[in-house]
Amino acid sequence: MRPLDQPGRSTVFTTNGMAATSQPLSSITAIEILRSGGNAMDAAVAAVAVQCVVEPQSTGIGGDCFCLYSPKGEGVVAFNGSGRAPAAAAAEWYLENGIERIERQSPHAVTIPGAVDAWCRLLADHGSMALDRILQPAIRLARDGFPIGHRTQSDWELAVLVLAQDPTAAKYYLKNGQAPALGSLVKLPLLAKSLETIAANGRAGFYEGAIAADMVNFLKSKGGLHSLDDFAGAHGEYVTPIKTGYRGYEVYECPPNGQGIVALEMLNILSGFDLGSLDPVSAERLHLEIEAARLAYRDRGAALGDPDFSEIPVAAWLSAEHADAERARIDPGKRLPDLPASNLPRHEDTVYLTVVDKDRNAVSFINTLFFPFGSGLVAPESGIILQNRGQGFVIEPGHANCIEPNKRPLHTIIPGMLVKDGRAQMPFGVMGGQYQACGHAHLLTNLLDWEMDLQEAVDLTRVFPDVDDPEQQVQVESGLPEDARAGLEKLGHKTYLPNRPIGGAQAIWIDWQEGVLRGASEPRKDGMAIGY
Repeated sequence: MRPLDQPGRSTVFTTNGMAATSQPLSSITAIEILRSGGNAMDAAVAAVAVQCVVEPQSTGIGGDCFCLYSPKGEGVVAFNGSGRAPAAAAAEWYLENGIERIERQSPHAVTIPGAVDAWCRLLADHGSMALDRILQPAIRLARDGFPIGHRTQSDWELAVLVLAQDPTAAKYYLKNGQAPALGSLVKLPLLAKSLETIAANGRAGFYEGAIAADMVNFLKSKGGLHSLDDFAGAHGEYVTPIKTGYRGYEVYECPPNGQGIVALEMLNILSGFDLGSLDPVSAERLHLEIEAARLAYRDRGAALGDPDFSEIPVAAWLSAEHADAERARIDPGKRLPDLPASNLPRHEDTVYLTVVDKDRNAVSFINTLFFPFGSGLVAPESGIILQNRGQGFVIEPGHANCIEPNKRPLHTIIPGMLVKDGRAQMPFGVMGGQYQACGHAHLLTNLLDWEMDLQEAVDLTRVFPDVDDPEQQVQVESGLPEDARAGLEKLGHKTYLPNRPIGGAQAIWIDWQEGVLRGASEPRKDGMAIGY
């Protein structure tokens, strides 16, 4: 339990239903849906649609999503709603045209959005309300306006230069060339009309007709390879979740092309250390987490891609033998100066939310544009911000993650589900682009090794190595004690303060014995966990 005489937030307790999101308007929307008779899936989709309006820097209907769902707490269903590259996107074309890497604001960074298709499929299969009813709160907020909160405003300011380069983005997402002021009202009339079209026509309202034509024509005008057929044929799919054991629980993740497997590898490595004997904010504990992350993310770079296009060595990746070998590389007394090559066989922004209803249907849901405001490209007639997930590809023929026609890129977004004795114990997720896999391991070790209160586990100071940077400097939050930071430096880690907080988490713990739900939400964001 947190010290009640100090600033902070408490774990939320309730019995009927609960929602934990990064935006108060989203959390309230979910509870309103639950109280009006909807179930957890109805509430989750309504809430994420609201976030596509009120947190446009983090997510949008031009993005992707993944979902883990446990009906009445029994079993775990996984859905992959990530989009694919255009059918014409062959690596050879890019190389022939002098394109060796995919830049953020290039049309080639825009994969076919998968979120709306996923929402429609998940509601049809697991919801109880019509899409038209579900989208009304988002439509109202886009049409009538919403106020800008602290974290949203801060993130928006960091994206001004990107938004200024696109005429539609500058017109609708900037005010006099600047980010909207804190507490000011923002209206998004083009997005409201697009949401109304989707509400009236369902999936076809987005992937066919005027909205699809607007996105395709806009991208083609910039040199993109997208076609109307790419949009009409877009679809997500149910997939078999992957899992590992940790401290008597099972941790479920979506399989590749998402990076959930990286979180599981980290847990497998860390399971061989007596973490609970260490101070949770000590250099000793954080050093082990950092080194496990460096090794696991190294494997991600070597082997993770779309399983439809190359064989991903999931069994070897999650084997005890692989974890043992990687753990043996870690020296508790110093940083690995050079990471060894992966021995696996070769074959930035997001919103996360979770909802549990009175019947204990549990939803772990994540929706993304990748970077803040995605590609920074906004379709001029529909007002849809387009994602930059195509930056997850490499242009390197033979690589597991090389761009190919209709291929899905490496994805950073990963919903999680903790299971105990065959029942869902906690839907959870951690936002933050690359950080997410590390964030899953950090949150779960806080909970299961140190038995922290749920909100304390979310609050605890974070660190993260820059896994894509050759020097792999370590981001440390300002709340890290100076002796811990000095200890990391002594062990060989170069540390620095990032310009934004690291990640963001939401979680709901199901106490089956007491019939109580416990919710925690990210203090680094604007949101909350609430229940009824």
